[in-house]
Amino acid sequence: MYHKIPDLTLVKDMFKKFYFVLALGAALACNAAPPKPVKVPGSNNLEPTEQQRIVCKTVADFISRFNYKKVNLNDSLSAIIYNRYIKSLDGNHTYLLASDIKDFDKYKNSLSDDIKNSNLNDVYYIFNVYQKRYEDRIKYSIAQLDKDFDFNQKESFTYDRSELPWITSESEMNTEWTKRVKYDLLNLKMADADMAKNKEKLKKRYQDLLLQDSKTNTNDVFQIFMDDFSEAIDPHTNYFDPFHAAQFNMEMSKSLEGIGATLESKNEYITIASLVAGGPADKSHQVNNGDRILAVAQGKDGEFQDIIGWRIDNAIKLIRGTKGTIVRLKLLPQSKTVADKPNTVEIVREKIVLKDQLAKEEIKTYNSNGKTLKIGIIEVPAFYADFTAMRAGDPNAQSITHDMKLILDTLKRANVDGIVIDLRENGGGSLSEAISLTGLFIKSGPVVQVRDTHNDVEVDKDEDPSIAYNGPMAVLVDRFSASASEIFAGAIQDYGRGLIIGTQTYGKGTVQSEIDLDKVITPSIADKMGLIAGSKTTVISTGSVSQFGQLNLTIAKFYRISGNSTQHKGVIPDIQFPSLIPLDKFGEDTDPSALPFDVIARSDYTKVGNFTPVIPQLTKLHEQRMSVSPSYKALLEEIAEYKKSEAEKTVNLNELQLKKQRDEDEQKSLDRENTLRVALGHKPLKKGETKPKNEDLDAFKIEAGQILVDYINIDNKVTRIGELPVMSPPKF
Repeated sequence: MYHKIPDLTLVKDMFKKFYFVLALGAALACNAAPPKPVKVPGSNNLEPTEQQRIVCKTVADFISRFNYKKVNLNDSLSAIIYNRYIKSLDGNHTYLLASDIKDFDKYKNSLSDDIKNSNLNDVYYIFNVYQKRYEDRIKYSIAQLDKDFDFNQKESFTYDRSELPWITSESEMNTEWTKRVKYDLLNLKMADADMAKNKEKLKKRYQDLLLQDSKTNTNDVFQIFMDDFSEAIDPHTNYFDPFHAAQFNMEMSKSLEGIGATLESKNEYITIASLVAGGPADKSHQVNNGDRILAVAQGKDGEFQDIIGWRIDNAIKLIRGTKGTIVRLKLLPQSKTVADKPNTVEIVREKIVLKDQLAKEEIKTYNSNGKTLKIGIIEVPAFYADFTAMRAGDPNAQSITHDMKLILDTLKRANVDGIVIDLRENGGGSLSEAISLTGLFIKSGPVVQVRDTHNDVEVDKDEDPSIAYNGPMAVLVDRFSASASEIFAGAIQDYGRGLIIGTQTYGKGTVQSEIDLDKVITPSIADKMGLIAGSKTTVISTGSVSQFGQLNLTIAKFYRISGNSTQHKGVIPDIQFPSLIPLDKFGEDTDPSALPFDVIARSDYTKVGNFTPVIPQLTKLHEQRMSVSPSYKALLEEIAEYKKSEAEKTVNLNELQLKKQRDEDEQKSLDRENTLRVALGHKPLKKGETKPKNEDLDAFKIEAGQILVDYINIDNKVTRIGELPVMSPPKF
């Protein structure tokens, strides 16, 4: 995910002019009475709320007027939204019947009109039919557990039906689901021969599915549909309801305000799964892993609210909150029974930094040509930034640039010979951080170009002439390196500042602006709907800072300083690794709604290096190592095995044959893993043996460091065009 703080003048002016239009549209939507929803017997008959109608209308207006793609809400778009929605609900063709789809088809060309008219009844009707079918299937599965199954028959179960026609009859559906139950039982039987015990365990699993389904609420349906609507426009225009907006912003800042605990649901209880070390819950010495939270109260005198049976997201809303405020919990320790009296714990919420999601470094040692070289490996999980703290003027506000400076100082003191920036699985983050992070490695100059809906191009530059690190460097990327990662890697490559190593990146070259819908939907409109404190509806204080949610709207495309877009094509590494991530399954070029690749004029910049002369030699050395590397061979076998398994759609229901197949697959997998382990200096594992913790089996990371060592051993002055300032000796 990637966003840009809306600093474009166009965006600011656009929003100011649009407030009145949106308020008027919201008022009209409030007054227009929608048709009554169609009831679906056997479902929970969920219905849209007035708030959702207003949000839908507001989001639609923003997208229609200001999305970079300039789309019309017409019949062709309606069909795309419809197909995405059906796929979200039942992409495997497992629950809905062909007759249901035939019934739904009347909405295929009308959903766009429904959106414009803020009529969500058709959307909810489709969901309620799906929910009825879902519950029918789970109840049918429970009933099948009274039967005896023959696991010696020659029979198979098709678990991937996504490309098969919709099932046409109830009897055919029953046949498929009987096989599914048989497969679930067979899995349990292969681990434990006690069939009575297995049936009871499976019955409990199915009952839990029904229980979780019963907790599905109108917000869930709305979020699913809004995802499908917005992503039909482009993959990165997204609406987030208040809870998901808070989650998104927490991911951006790598921090949250709360008690510092991870929660999970166990047997109807919200349970403490883990504590953040040094967090308020941990420091209280009254909260422990496994504690069950029975109730939550706000402040010293607030009334306790029972949360037994609640969903985790709803419980989080009560427990999370503004730092400095008090939350009280009724806790039942793991060692106590439900008949025991719970403990009452009072905790003052604090700002929690998610340290395990921040940048971290390590040093790898390489022996080459009789010399020992040290390479610093810096893992960058995201381009994070705590914008709230920054706006408040906090000089120590959490950000990737701030953390990187500290890490680079540490590595310079350790006298490393080079660094590898590991951006694998880094989906992006803040554009401003991508620019400032690039600035740590270049003197000054343009980093990225941004073109808006009027085709005006803004060049974003690093204005700081200081350089935090001027030594040899490489950037390691993979298919999930996206957006801000691609800006950074692209700029490093265009300047000739470092080697790019790995696989083709994701290809996300679009800019999103975050729109707080609370600032768009006026208080007077909200008051008319009874949606704010003091109105007819009582609002519970929660950790969500938003009432109406957030729209991340695509407003521009970014381009490399060379003029090339990263959209669709991403960044192509100088030295390429085989991809463990299937390129045809993941990436911008696999999404039909994605914007196309294009090129604009080159920015005015001066290259500081050129790796072209040494890339052939580095590639040759890399390939020579790989040709005799057992670990590389094991990785290639793993990729081939994954492709083979992806092509399979069915599973054998004959116990002996399935066991034989699984034993063979497990042995092959163990052999590959042991080949990799031995090649990397670890002991092989025996079947069933627990893997040691904190072992580094990342062969690609190690090879990236080795490629950088090769470069250092070559006279790397041949790659230098413009001289970077000499790195100052560390000061202690």
